[in-house]
Amino acid sequence: MSSRRVVITGLGALSPLGENVTSTWSALLAGKSGVQRLSEEWPADIPAKIAAPVAKDPSELMDRVELRKLDRSEAFALIASREAWADAQSPQVESERLGVVIASGIGGVLTLLGAYDVLKEKGARSVSPHTVPMLMPNGPAAHVGIEIGARAGVHTPVSACASGAEAVGYAFEMIRSNRADVVLAGGTEAAIHPLPMAGFANMKALSTRNEEPERASRPYDRDRDGFVLGEGAGVLVLELLDHAIARGAKIYGEIVGQGLTSDGFHIAAPDPDGTGATRAMRTALTSSGLSPKDIVHLNAHATSTPVGDIAEAGAIAHALGTDAERVAISATKSMTGHLLGGAGALESIFTVLALHHRLAPPTINIENLDEKITLDIVRDTPRKLPDGDIAALNNSFGFGGHNVALIFTSYGENK
Repeated sequence: MSSRRVVITGLGALSPLGENVTSTWSALLAGKSGVQRLSEEWPADIPAKIAAPVAKDPSELMDRVELRKLDRSEAFALIASREAWADAQSPQVESERLGVVIASGIGGVLTLLGAYDVLKEKGARSVSPHTVPMLMPNGPAAHVGIEIGARAGVHTPVSACASGAEAVGYAFEMIRSNRADVVLAGGTEAAIHPLPMAGFANMKALSTRNEEPERASRPYDRDRDGFVLGEGAGVLVLELLDHAIARGAKIYGEIVGQGLTSDGFHIAAPDPDGTGATRAMRTALTSSGLSPKDIVHLNAHATSTPVGDIAEAGAIAHALGTDAERVAISATKSMTGHLLGGAGALESIFTVLALHHRLAPPTINIENLDEKITLDIVRDTPRKLPDGDIAALNNSFGFGGHNVALIFTSYGENK
């Protein structure tokens, strides 16, 4: 195990619940939903007519000239990264020791589809020269890396809905392996568009509770009928502990372990036995040197799909054994919807803040708990977490059978 400890010193977010971390966290604790019925005409022939757009459009947060050269997902990433970097007090670090790992599950899909429409309607000469940099999945990471001058490495994991969490884990390893001392890590996604929505809807993956948008995302509820597509970004500043202490940085918490596995089962469905997810959590525990009894909180992947929620619940029970029954479990997608490649990063922020403030966020919309769920779900209102040294898991799983489990711990007395 590496002796290089890694802490979190900055947080940034643009989400369906708020324009920054503070507003997002407040709305989360209040149990507010960011899901709404789409006002555009295009959902008319799509079964799902609801989504969770960001609380404030990038046009209200960035210069318009800058925005014209950015895909929506790139704008999200820059907004969240700037907040995280400022929150960390813009660490002074050699560029060769500074990295960026920002993931996307789909990339610049809005740019790709929009540019194709321009090509068809107006011809090749009308296609913007910025199109390729805007649609590249690595575009968000590249823009952030250029802005802060990162030269230790700029990376973009693409593993569907596990991408954001995998980015945080990759950044953790960059520092532990002595490639970098500071890394901006996170995920971003902007895919609320007719084509992705139609594709997900035709897979029967999306909720069609169109008349009750705020009640549509309901992980663990007996009547859940699919996830709600969200958008946004979450970014964390990961930093070598010694470096953070030397500059007097504020420390939110520590990342101590990760587990990466794959199912080898199906391109879109989770292994119903949850064996890959179980191994990911156990691997994270082993790598952290912790045991199940040390885990007091878990932010679940829990997307509100009939099969996925049950598979994950079984995996948690197998991974943590009898200790699973006393872990406070939150399913925050009940409020944010599913940010796809941005989900794992935003939920890492939630996990870190839960430990920092000793408060597990609620899960909303559980009216009739599925009888197959025997775990301790935090419902409707936040729950206080224990004093002392505590640890939490964050799970993220993606199409293709990608499984990521991250473990965070509290740090000191909320220093």
